[in-house]
Amino acid sequence: MRILGIDPGIAIVGFGFIDKLGSKLVPVQYGSIQTLAHTDPGIRLKEVYDSTVQLIEKYKPDAMAIEKLFFNRNVTTAFTVGQARGVMILAGVQAGLPVGEYTPLQVKQAVVGYGKAEKHQVQEMVKILLKLSVVPKPDDVADALAVAICHAHSSNLLTQINEAGKR
Repeated sequence: MRILGIDPGIAIVGFGFIDKLGSKLVPVQYGSIQTLAHTDPGIRLKEVYDSTVQLIEKYKPDAMAIEKLFFNRNVTTAFTVGQARGVMILAGVQAGLPVGEYTPLQVKQAVVGYGKAEKHQVQEMVKILLKLSVVPKPDDVADALAVAICHAHSSNLLTQINEAGKR
């Protein structure tokens, strides 16, 4: 199963593709989509959408996982990031992908085993779990891979629950 993990944003969108092969997680590709500040928001959203569509077409994931927003102090930023999240979810749904949404707490719990883990702890576990030589940069990329790892662990649990219900 190939999973696309996304850490949403408008200036920087982190993305990461991982393959789940049994209990093994293998990184496929990761990086960021970046848009220029002081550009019309509609143009930035189109760039994020178009880039997401291109990534989905190129790497052909079986599922998409995206981080849910938690409300911060900057309302304007929260709205803009929410809009970016929306266009990325749209790109996934249009491609026929199931979309999993996870809170930062769920991601930290799945990757580190502790929902209040520090950012550097999550990044270090991403590096260890995916057998990477360095922590991916910018931070948004490591966060996107963490979201993909969370989905890999969660989808396994959901499959087990569904199979148990069929018995």
